[in-house]
Amino acid sequence: MFGISDFGLFVAAVLLLNATPGPDTAYIVGRSLAQGRAAGLVSALGISAGCVVHALASALGLSAILAASATAFTIIKLAGGAYLIYLGIRMLLARPEPAGAPAAAPARSLKTIFWQATMTNVLNPKVILFFLAFIPQFVRTDAPGRTAGFLLLGLAFSLISLGWNSGTAFLAGTLARGAGRRPRLRLWLERFVGAAFIALGARLALSRN
Repeated sequence: MFGISDFGLFVAAVLLLNATPGPDTAYIVGRSLAQGRAAGLVSALGISAGCVVHALASALGLSAILAASATAFTIIKLAGGAYLIYLGIRMLLARPEPAGAPAAAPARSLKTIFWQATMTNVLNPKVILFFLAFIPQFVRTDAPGRTAGFLLLGLAFSLISLGWNSGTAFLAGTLARGAGRRPRLRLWLERFVGAAFIALGARLALSRN
C-alpha cells in the first residue's frame, strides 16, 4: 500500500537507530533525572512531535530543499547547535536554594519541557538528512501514492520512537526516585547533562558535513 516495502526491516532499523544515544536521548534522560517520569514522558512526546514535523517536511519535499541549499543547511545546523548550547548553559547555571534551604534543580513546566524537546529534534540537521536518506529506501519509486507513503512511514517512525523514548524516560525516572530525596544530587545530575548538551551543540555547530 502506498508503495511501502520491507516494513519489518524499517521497524527493525528504526529501533536500532533509537538505541543510538544523541541529543534527543540526552534531553529525555536529563529531564527524567531532574524532574521524574512525567517530565521524561513529556520529553519523549516532544521528541516525537519533532519527528512528525520532519515527516511532514519529508513528504512535502522540504527536507530535500534544505539539504540542497548549503546556506539553509548551515543556518539550521548553527541554530540547532546554538539551541543545544543554550539549554546546556541553563542547566549548568542551575543554582541551589538560598542558604538554609535544600538545594534543588529548578523545575520546568511540562509545557516548556515539551517545546524544548520538540525544538531539540526539529533543529537537528542530522535528523533532516536522516529522513531524507532513510525513508525513501522503503517507498517504491514507481508508486502512485509516494507522498502518502512518506508520511505514513514518518508517522510510524514517530510512534516507534515514542514507545522507545517513553521506556527510556520511565527507566531513568525510576532510577532518579532515590535522588528525589537528595536534591543536591539532582542538581549535579542536571549540570552533568547540561555539560553534555554544550558538547553536543558545539560538535553539531562545528561539524563540516
